[in-house]
Amino acid sequence: MSRHDQDDHDDLPMVTVSEHAGVRYLHLDTPWVQGAMRLAKPDAIELEYVRRMLASLLWRSIDELAQGHAVQLGLGAAAITRFTHGRLSWRTTAIELNPAVIRACRMCFRLPPDGAGLEVLCEDAGRWMARAAPPGGIDLLHVDLYDHEAAAPVLDSEAFYADCHAALAPGGVMAVNLFGRLSSFDQSAQRIAAAFGRHQTWRVQATKEGNTVVVAGRGVSVPGRDELLSRAHFIEERLGLPATKWLRMIRPL
Repeated sequence: MSRHDQDDHDDLPMVTVSEHAGVRYLHLDTPWVQGAMRLAKPDAIELEYVRRMLASLLWRSIDELAQGHAVQLGLGAAAITRFTHGRLSWRTTAIELNPAVIRACRMCFRLPPDGAGLEVLCEDAGRWMARAAPPGGIDLLHVDLYDHEAAAPVLDSEAFYADCHAALAPGGVMAVNLFGRLSSFDQSAQRIAAAFGRHQTWRVQATKEGNTVVVAGRGVSVPGRDELLSRAHFIEERLGLPATKWLRMIRPL
């Protein structure tokens, strides 16, 4: 296990990196896994809940997957950031508070340097969403904001989710990682529904670890089954994600 220094950010948890059975893991000074990358397949999404966050792609038409602006709040091990930047070839912005996480991702998790459509900002995600996020300029927003104790989202207010809604383009989609087995899940889900509208809010079946992804859209039109199957097959064939399985997991909130 290696440890990355925190510079002057003594109030932030230390970042540690471990490896086991061919998988490299990111931790925030606890055994809790904050991200992972399989060394033999660095472009694959290793963690199941992270794959399910990308179910957000089903709410976009095949044509809309050709280009867009993706934003990640909480870098983790940069799996989604590398996916939207590398596999989708979208303009990608990631917001991460802890500079040691960014360094670890660049050193150990193949996060490319900024440039050519990629920008990683060391900022507070809530302040960035409220003040700097392009209004109506984000097509895909992925939110995974847990501290080192992983007890509850660190940003989880209705005002925060309202900022997320305002930052989405028409037809834009947000996916949020929540712990579905905790009592806080229902409260978090209701805050999202209050900001986006219940008819624009869905949940993906929980993983065995208890992560439940909630997806919310801004004016999203849900197509019929044939179109959804077409999108799922496209995502599976072109992007290597189990999208047809996701269709069986998605329910209205």
